[in-house]
Amino acid sequence: MAPLYHALKKYPDDFEVLVCVTAQHRQMLDQVLRVFDITPDIDLDLMAPGQDLFDISATVLLEMRAVLTKYKPDLLLVHGDTTTTLSAALAGFYKGIPVGHIEAGLRTFDMSAPYPEEFNRQVVSKVATLHFAPTKLSRDNLLHEKINDCSITVTGNTVIDALLWILDHIESSVDHMNSIKCFIDSKLPFDWINDRFILITCHRRENFGDGFLQICRAVKMLAERFPNVSFVYPVHLNPNVQAPTREILSGITNVHLLDPFDYEPFAYLLKKCYLVLTDSGGIQEEAPSLGKPVLVMRDVTERPEAVEAGTVRLVGANQEQIFSNVSVLLESQHNYESMSKAHNPYGDGNASERIVQVLRNL
Repeated sequence: MAPLYHALKKYPDDFEVLVCVTAQHRQMLDQVLRVFDITPDIDLDLMAPGQDLFDISATVLLEMRAVLTKYKPDLLLVHGDTTTTLSAALAGFYKGIPVGHIEAGLRTFDMSAPYPEEFNRQVVSKVATLHFAPTKLSRDNLLHEKINDCSITVTGNTVIDALLWILDHIESSVDHMNSIKCFIDSKLPFDWINDRFILITCHRRENFGDGFLQICRAVKMLAERFPNVSFVYPVHLNPNVQAPTREILSGITNVHLLDPFDYEPFAYLLKKCYLVLTDSGGIQEEAPSLGKPVLVMRDVTERPEAVEAGTVRLVGANQEQIFSNVSVLLESQHNYESMSKAHNPYGDGNASERIVQVLRNL
């Protein structure tokens, strides 16, 4: 949402823009706000120890009732498929306030994968007035669900806008770029600018348990098979992720387990890595825009466009599949280039401006 916020702020005669954050993830949120120079107008500060989906859903819904009652916006914009998105959209619906859904129409059609995101985004589509779909396939999904064609706009995904904005921000200042490099240097004891390394992100709820064990065992096998390749893994803070990762991967020379990175150094690492191993969502769109092949450790994805385009390959949380597919990309330049040079279907970095123009013409 950050690039969309800045795009809306370019038109002060058309829009009064208020930012409300729930702080469902306080630490992750604060560093993004800082990097994108955004000060929330309303900060609900809802993060609490041990909160679950019941807590988040109910608290966001009740708090958003108060926010919408006070400010009476003409339009409520929500993004994606988080629990915050679902509850905020539902609050807008209950208050009779039109809801605009950014990144609309993504589907796996499997309520358990990813859980609860697939449920969240399907329900938001039911209550939204405006649907900003990143791709034609997302639009087709919405049409299949009887969403009015006139309410759908294909925009590309704002995550590409955000990534390009951040990289331009880093590289436009020599001092800032050097500070990012120095920070990464302090975390990684190898020549990450010139040597091959694989960037790993992994946090999905559906992989907790055996899935994470298989993922970690695959990384261990790869590290032993390719001692000259480094594996950089900023480990999510969730104990379900930390425990198997530390147990299986600690002490391996070319596996580097790090605390989660802020967005700027992570984006720069993404630009410099050789390929990405992930179970995340947005990175399936970000990495191909930088020419990085992505192996997705899930059985299904709500972003099948990338699979069809050849920039992404599904390998599941399966030890043998992860090992064999990474091995092919490390050993075969032809296979690597066929993925890295494939067309990115998720846009050109102008999604936010397209959304703004739709809103200006309402």
